[in-house]
Amino acid sequence: MAFQVLNAQQINHEIIYFYGWWQLTVCLFAFIALLAIWWHIGKKQNDFGQVWLALSVLCWSISGAFEIYFIESNTTSEYVINGWRSIWSLLNSLFILLSLPWFRYLPVPIGHIIKSKYWIYIVGIPFLFSLLPTLSRMISGTVISVINELDVYYAFFTLVFLGFVLWESFLKRRLKALAFLSLACILVVLVAQIYKLSGNNINLTLFSAIFKTSLIMIFFALALSWVKELAENVIPNSSDLHINFQKNKLSSGKIENLVLLKGFPGSEKRKVKLSPALFELFIKFAERKLSDADWLEIKPKNFSAPNKIFDIKDYNEVKRLLISLLDGVFGKDNWTTEHHLNPLKTTLFEMSEKRDRKIRLKVPKENISL
Repeated sequence: MAFQVLNAQQINHEIIYFYGWWQLTVCLFAFIALLAIWWHIGKKQNDFGQVWLALSVLCWSISGAFEIYFIESNTTSEYVINGWRSIWSLLNSLFILLSLPWFRYLPVPIGHIIKSKYWIYIVGIPFLFSLLPTLSRMISGTVISVINELDVYYAFFTLVFLGFVLWESFLKRRLKALAFLSLACILVVLVAQIYKLSGNNINLTLFSAIFKTSLIMIFFALALSWVKELAENVIPNSSDLHINFQKNKLSSGKIENLVLLKGFPGSEKRKVKLSPALFELFIKFAERKLSDADWLEIKPKNFSAPNKIFDIKDYNEVKRLLISLLDGVFGKDNWTTEHHLNPLKTTLFEMSEKRDRKIRLKVPKENISL
């Protein structure tokens, strides 16, 4: 009987030792790879979200190194071992939460919370309330049942926000399969955290290896979806953009106003349906460009002279045109002001240097077809 217990303990140590080396090497490789992607792409855009995600994976790698050390030393108390595991788990969750404000697409109900200046306090205060009892347990060697496994509760808190953000990020990039896979991954992590409360070390090690591998793959899928979006959603230069205006009569008798845009990444033309008012405004820009009477004049605010007729009532008409074009090209709410609206405005239009409220189409007239 004693031999069986000793043999079981030896097997348990070997599994944890193997798991420690696996966690150290695999997570360290993933950390370096994620950081390399950021170095080549994210650094140029001052986007540090991927750095926080990489640091969260590094916490797992360091935790693996601690597992190896504890197995080899064989003298450290169980309270210290579990305490260090909890600390690295808490730091992993904290870094994931700190990465969320950098995500481009955030779900509406919680997006304002994540983007707010109070987010650091929302994630930081629960982190401290979880960390301090863990340190106390490591030093004193005693633990109150109410505060046991606080890293698990903080992980629940992290997974709720991460699940919503991953779903929104993949869905807005039209990657539904990855969106569902991210939800499946979050469910696996949730099950592992719940199972952690049972205290079964062997099965918990298996669960931990599964969910960490899955989450790392989701992080890489997220990085690649980001690269894919940057490659596909590039606004072309004015000289590379071709515009074709069409009016089609439908079987119902209604007229469909279409603008075909060529020059975006990919060989196909982007087809955009416009309202009659916006279509006529865009046509007006094109006709002026083709007739060499380039400029359209925007009505100034609070101008009331009845004998003066302006081409454009206010600048909001131009903005509504740009928004409709972006909705048609990328999908509604699948674009941002910084990366899409402002570059498209620069590509399509230019303002008079004299600042006399005059605007014209910037696209060369040979690229315009009525």
